[in-house]
Amino acid sequence: MKFLGELNINYDSASLATLNQLKGKINNLSKDVASKIPNGINEAKDTIDKHIKNLEFEAAVLALNDEANKEALAALDLIYETISEEFKDKLKADIKQTYLTLSAQAKEQGGERMKLKLGIDRIDEHLDLFKGKRVGLITNPTGINSKYQSTIDVLNEKTNLVALFSPEHGVRGNLQAGINLGTYVDEETGITVYSLYGDTRKPSKEMLDEIDVLCIDIQDVGARFYTYVYTMAYSMMACKEEGKKFVVFDRPNPINASDYEGNILDINYRSFIGYYPTIQRHGMTIGELAYLFNEEFGIGCDLEVIKMDNYDRTKYLDEYDILYVYPSPNLPTVNSCILYPGTCIFEGTNLSEGRGTATPFELIGAPYINSKELADKLNGMNIEGVYFRPQYFTPIYSKNKDQLCGGVYIHVLDRKKLKSVSLGFILLDTIRNLYPNDFKVNPPYSEGGRTMLDLNTGTDKISKYLLTLEEQLAWIKEDTKKFGEIRSKYLIY
Repeated sequence: MKFLGELNINYDSASLATLNQLKGKINNLSKDVASKIPNGINEAKDTIDKHIKNLEFEAAVLALNDEANKEALAALDLIYETISEEFKDKLKADIKQTYLTLSAQAKEQGGERMKLKLGIDRIDEHLDLFKGKRVGLITNPTGINSKYQSTIDVLNEKTNLVALFSPEHGVRGNLQAGINLGTYVDEETGITVYSLYGDTRKPSKEMLDEIDVLCIDIQDVGARFYTYVYTMAYSMMACKEEGKKFVVFDRPNPINASDYEGNILDINYRSFIGYYPTIQRHGMTIGELAYLFNEEFGIGCDLEVIKMDNYDRTKYLDEYDILYVYPSPNLPTVNSCILYPGTCIFEGTNLSEGRGTATPFELIGAPYINSKELADKLNGMNIEGVYFRPQYFTPIYSKNKDQLCGGVYIHVLDRKKLKSVSLGFILLDTIRNLYPNDFKVNPPYSEGGRTMLDLNTGTDKISKYLLTLEEQLAWIKEDTKKFGEIRSKYLIY
């Protein structure tokens, strides 16, 4: 029996089964044998029980699969407490560390830590939607599940995926902003890819004739001027016209879905970077936007949103255990997404918004700006949540290419306090007042068209200097409240 104390136990189900069989054999020893070695039997059973508890603990840790919910941790704690200190010391270091890490995380979050399930993670619960149907998918590299599998691959395996539809930047995300696409074949799957950012931005009847259900799985960035949500809207319109079902695999808003801010777009300035009367930072998930577009703005298609599980709308994307995949080439970080609803308006001016640098939308400047002068002026305004550091930079492409620019790098110190849309308006007003002879609003791309600044702000009040800064900020506050009343009707979390 002494060999039991020296057993080198493997941490697997087979060892657990073997130990239980051994325990059964000891229990079934004849009375004659048992009476001769009672102490040895008791010691052996005690040792086996300890090994079993050890293995049960390891199995319970693995079963959590990083889902440190309250009930699972409570059960795990009970097992852990029954393990002797001697056996705790002998536990595999990584198993014990996993338990300690999970416990710490759960305690930090009030004893409960739920794992986020994306819409695409719940595909198996909704296979009836796709049974016997030809499926089309609008996606890009952000369309992945929690196991980092491409939604293209997931649907290709589980459904009859017959067509892909590409938004701006392409299905594989290999094109810069504004580059038109054509129809092509995806090299990895052999499936035809139809461009929705070229000659047509709305699926044609011929495209939709090939499918029964059109899905979208794309990471939105929480801003009105992001073209992907209008690819979705146009596709919903087409599905309504052709009697096709439209399915949204929902995803988190990367800059949280609780904060919202901006001025409501005047539909006289609608475009592919702002089609509906919403505000710059909408504070909704892409699924909630689909409901808003469908019902509030009258698309009326056959819409289904596959919701997330365990989504907390107050959280930013980097607070979840999921990858941040560039939604587009010029939004490389969550911080760039946070600032984007404000600093994107500089696209319509002669300032660089940081394109052509490593930190687009976090860096603003132009050849005529004195970095220190601008930084001192802005820091003196005590804008909550940010610090402006003087920065010189040379874009390698886009506006002011190969020219030394003076400007500021915007450090986000407290993203919960930052109002990025107001920040953008403050920056613009400050720069044009500091450099009135140099600052310029860029002309429209085509004769008779709207300026990019008008399209981004959804009005001509900014480009034409029709409001003071104080009036601009009051306008934002008023429109934010108005939009909030509309928005609240379509929240699903």
